[in-house]
Amino acid sequence: MSDCLFCRIVAGEIPAEVVAESETALAFRDIAPQAPVHVLVVPKQHVTSADHIDASHGALVSDLVRLAQEVADVTSVRDSGYRLVMNVGADAQMTVPHLHLHVLGGRLMDWPPG
Repeated sequence: MSDCLFCRIVAGEIPAEVVAESETALAFRDIAPQAPVHVLVVPKQHVTSADHIDASHGALVSDLVRLAQEVADVTSVRDSGYRLVMNVGADAQMTVPHLHLHVLGGRLMDWPPG
């Protein structure tokens, strides 16, 4: 989708600080981090949100999680712990309509999230 921000980042049209990459996904630092480590993992294929995932996306979702684990290793938060978050829709503050997984870490995470 030519007007999708994350599709444009994946295509290299918009610069991003890439942390890790796989054949089907790209991980890059969030421009408005909510934690010392805040990386977005996005599929290279446009999927609007987790609400649009079906059985055919099993390998894609698996790769997103695997790449998130790699991000946790690269950013040194795998041993201390990290949070994975997927938002869906406006009430969840999903601002870019492209499936993405937030990898948050580097500090103690409050519960409930604040």
